[in-house]
Amino acid sequence: MTGTLYGLGVGPGDPELITVKALRLLEAATVVAYPAPEAGESLARSIVADYIPGDAEEIAIRMPLHSDRFPLDEIYDTAAEDIAGHLRAGRDVAVLCEGDPFFYGSFMYLFGRMAEDFRVEVVPGVSSPMACAAVLGAPLAAKNDVLTVIPAPLPSDDIRRRLEASDASAIIKVGRHFPRIRDLLDDMQVSDRARYVEHATMASQRILPLSAVDSDSTPYFSMILLHARGEAWRQ
Repeated sequence: MTGTLYGLGVGPGDPELITVKALRLLEAATVVAYPAPEAGESLARSIVADYIPGDAEEIAIRMPLHSDRFPLDEIYDTAAEDIAGHLRAGRDVAVLCEGDPFFYGSFMYLFGRMAEDFRVEVVPGVSSPMACAAVLGAPLAAKNDVLTVIPAPLPSDDIRRRLEASDASAIIKVGRHFPRIRDLLDDMQVSDRARYVEHATMASQRILPLSAVDSDSTPYFSMILLHARGEAWRQ
């Protein structure tokens, strides 16, 4: 009998935000895999490091995580082969994914390669927009609001159109795009409704006015939330 591949959403950074189900599966895992930078520590692993069994075999899927070349097919092809070997041997494999596996999650690239040949179970996690809304004290959407998730790397004209058409917006992956996004929000005269947070729920979390953000050191894990009414709960 082959093993099961589990895609575990480990949440946005606070180790206590992992679900009970993901925690149970992780603590029982004999093989644990996770995305990692070419050098250094995996963020996904660091979130749940205290929960990983000491005797578990670990597979670090090393790649340039935040480059224009992500995802790298050859790296995911190799990782899928390595994981498949464990599954064929009857061992379950838990793959860690920051946030939620199917919301811009790295696990989907393994899922696409393996779901037809192996049993795969996806365990959802707390995603970054929900985490940012919570720490900002800013509800995302209410009633019949349309919520739009906008990747900051999109061209400014595309972002403008999507902001104008939406009641509530979450601009994600801000990072190096922050100066351009801030200029756009200023030009649209909506900066007063914008809320900025970086590293939500982590020890390094910061909440700042847009005017106070250092555009030279804005991290990839940063987000801007806006609502057309200012607050979702307003009529």
